[in-house]
Parts: sequence; C-alpha cells; structure tokens
Amino acid sequence: MIHNGLALALAISVSLLGTGLHAQNSFRVKSSEERQEYNPMIFGAFLEHFDNQVYGGVFCPGSPLADEDGFRKDVIEAVKELKVPIVRWPGGCFVSAYHWKDAVGPNRQAVWDKAWQVEDPNTFGTDEFIKWCRKVGCEPFICTNAGTGTMEEMSDWVEYCNQTKGKFARQRAENGHPEPFNVKYWSIGNENWGRHELGEKSIDEWCPLVTESAKLMLSADKNINLFAAATPNRDWTYPLLKKAGYLLDYVSIHGYWVWHDISKDPNTYLQCMMRTDNPETEISKTISILDEAGYGDRIKIAFDEWNLRGWYHPGIAELKKGYDYAARRENDFAYTYTMADAIFSACFLNTCLRHSDHVDIACISPITNTRGPIFVHPEGIVRRTHFYTMKMYSNDLLPYVVPTANIVEDLSDGDSSTGVLDILLTSDKEGKKYVCSVSNKHPEKAVPLTLDFKGMGVKAPKKVSARILSGNSALDYNDIGDEHVKPYDTALPVNKDGTVSIPAHSVTFLFFE
Repeated sequence: MIHNGLALALAISVSLLGTGLHAQNSFRVKSSEERQEYNPMIFGAFLEHFDNQVYGGVFCPGSPLADEDGFRKDVIEAVKELKVPIVRWPGGCFVSAYHWKDAVGPNRQAVWDKAWQVEDPNTFGTDEFIKWCRKVGCEPFICTNAGTGTMEEMSDWVEYCNQTKGKFARQRAENGHPEPFNVKYWSIGNENWGRHELGEKSIDEWCPLVTESAKLMLSADKNINLFAAATPNRDWTYPLLKKAGYLLDYVSIHGYWVWHDISKDPNTYLQCMMRTDNPETEISKTISILDEAGYGDRIKIAFDEWNLRGWYHPGIAELKKGYDYAARRENDFAYTYTMADAIFSACFLNTCLRHSDHVDIACISPITNTRGPIFVHPEGIVRRTHFYTMKMYSNDLLPYVVPTANIVEDLSDGDSSTGVLDILLTSDKEGKKYVCSVSNKHPEKAVPLTLDFKGMGVKAPKKVSARILSGNSALDYNDIGDEHVKPYDTALPVNKDGTVSIPAHSVTFLFFE
C-alpha cells in the first residue's frame, strides 16, 4: 500500500541517489576486543496520559475487549509479545502538573490536565499502573512531578509505593495493597530544561531541586534507582552532575528526529533514513559529559523517550493560541508508519546496543497509539511496522554484542548521506551462536554484504537462515484489517565470495552456529 503523496515524494528522493551499489559492504569481528553483555531494558517503553494512549489505549473499562480491571487484553498480549521489560509513566509533559495523590483511593475526581488541555478522569493512577505492569510482566518506572510538584510530594510517592511504615504506606494498604509495590526506577522530572514544559527550570534552579529531591526520595527507600532529566547539552548536564551526580544512577535523555509539525506531510522515506545516525551523536555527546564530570563508569544513560517521529500536537508551548485537538487524530493515520519507522527503530536500537556499556535503558515513545508500535482502536489493534522491529530485537537477538569493524557504502539524499547498511553482531555467552542484524536503508536495491565467517568461527554455509521484515515498497504499512508487513523466515544463498544479498528497505536477521 502506498499513499499517493508519499509515493511521489519517494520518486523525487530516489532521483537524488548516486549510481549503483557494489559488494564493498562488510563486517569483520574484532577478536581482540571483549564482547559486551547488554541490558534488555534497552527494549523498554513509555506510556503517557496524552490523547488516546491510556484512555482508549491500555485502559478501556466497558470495552468487550477489556478484562475485569478495564485493561485491554489484546494490548496486554501484544506488549507481552514484545517482552517489554520496563515501562515509564505517567509522562512526559503530563507529569509536570500531575499530582499523584488525586489518583489513588476510592474518592477520585476528574482534573484539568494543564499540559494537554483536556480533562483527565484520574481513574488510571498509580495502583492501576502497577497492576497493569504486573499483568504485562514489566518493571514499573515512575517519573515524578518536578514542574509544579514539590520535593516532599516526590518522596511521598516513593513512600506510598515502597514503604511498610508511615502515613502513605498505610494509605496504600487501605487502598487494597498491603504489600509494597517495590518500584525500583524513579525519575526526577521530565524535560524541565524546555520552554514547552510546565514548571520549566533554569539550571541554577534545577541542580538544588534534583539534589534535595533525591535526598528525600532515598530517605523513603535507599534502594531505588534515581534518574534526572538531562540533555546532551553540556551547559545543562555537566552542572547537574557536579551538584547531584553522587546521588544519581541515570541521566535521562530524549530524542525525536522527524517533526510532523513542520509540514502537513510526513518526511520522505530518504529524509527519515538521513536521521538514522543522529542518535549516535546524542549518545556520544552525553558520554563525553559523563566522562568529563567523572561519572562515566557509574552513571548510565536512559534514553527513556525515543521515536523517529515527534508527536503531532500543534499548539504546545503556545498557550495563548490554543491547541488544535482535531490535529491529534493525524497521529492515527496508518500510512505514516512505513518501513522508515521499522528501519529507523532498528538503527536506533543498534546504536544503543553498540554503546551498551553506557546506555542501560531505552523506552520507545509511546507504546500505544500516537507514534507507538501498537495502534489501538475499538475493535482491536494494529501492529505497526516498528512493532515487528521491536519484537525481533527483544525475541531474537543474543545477549552479547560482538565488536565489529563495519565497512559500508553511502546512501545519499541531496547533501545528506548515511551508511546504506547498519550492522550489529550478537552472540551467546560461549560464542558458538551468532545473530547479525542488518538494516538495508536503500529504498529499492538489495545490497550485498560480505560476512566474516572466519571471525565468527563458523564454516561458510551454502545458505544462511534469515528472518526478514520488509514490505512491497519502502512506503508499505499496516492498517486495520490489512496487517501484511511482518517478518518472514527464509534462507539466503551465500555466494562463493562469502556475500549475501540483503533485501531493499528491510530489517534482516541472519542466524549462524
């Protein structure tokens, strides 16, 4: 399926490409370097009270597809398919004016959501989030209100979730939860560096707020892992680390690389591919700041909001103009989520995995609706193209990243270029099995890849087992009743020169042992 406007844009972009590709693409195992075991938390997700992510997404009381607690059963099963290990909640911008105490216990009242300018019924709060996480089988990750909230409000939230004594621990028990929730992951704030955020802070305000909030939160539970809103900008993150670094376990950074607000049409496929190297830049900058501050070996990076596409919500930070609520429906247009989303997601995950000595957690933003891999509608769900990328990574990769030297040709779009292939090699603990993830960004051409059988200690076969996610074109997508873009298993011929042909616009996994 090709949307006519997108097809025209693709045709224009393809004309910008250079001449044909040749068999110069290869990887070589760096046998002198150690393999790195990565944290599966890199395959995490994010859920915010924005539009239809919670209400109409994971939580639909009264729906024939919901369970006795109001949770959509089909969504739970889809999230289980992805083996999502951690989910961050409740925001996002939403959290910077959210007061958690309004959404626990029997006497809840609807409140005005100042961030997104709608009424929130408060029927999905902390207790419901924890229950949903337990059903899904993931760790809950709570982001606190460091915008309009207080340090004590943050620590009271930790007490409510994790303590066995005290006012809020007793309140939790009275609400039907006598045992602590034991929430391990807590973030101080969300994007408080930004003009768009309610309760925006200067760095001079931010450093003492994070420090004192961390002290109070640790006094409620000394075993929690603490995050603080940061950026790859030294002017913000370096002072934060120098002041509060001794209390932190993670810095949180966010990334969206295509903004629908800029144009009524999504970016072309090739424009999206030109963004695939950007996460590497953001991560490298953050590592440099951590190293400079003396925390490179201890504080990890949580890329706890990421997606190719920024959410479409015209009017944010322009309160006097008002929000265009109807425009939020454009996040639901199926034709937006093409192979560009699948391939960008693979490249993003490859980047995190290559830096897994520093990147410990990543959360696709969001998990349902808006730009997420799962689209939820009243009659069911659609698994978008990047759903299958996430599924392949969480289910099929092996637990160690093998260092490789990759040689790849350029793919160009005007003055921009990127490597046509993105390659990641993983192995089991013994180094006897390998899975190689290869993303071919070229919209039309298969690309030959030379495999390092000797470096892997594998005898070159005549064919290699492969799992391939691709479409009929680079602009193919899944829709209600037509979910045909999904992985398929095959065997790819290995040529005499040790090359295999990686299909156009694909995420391809190669299996060796």
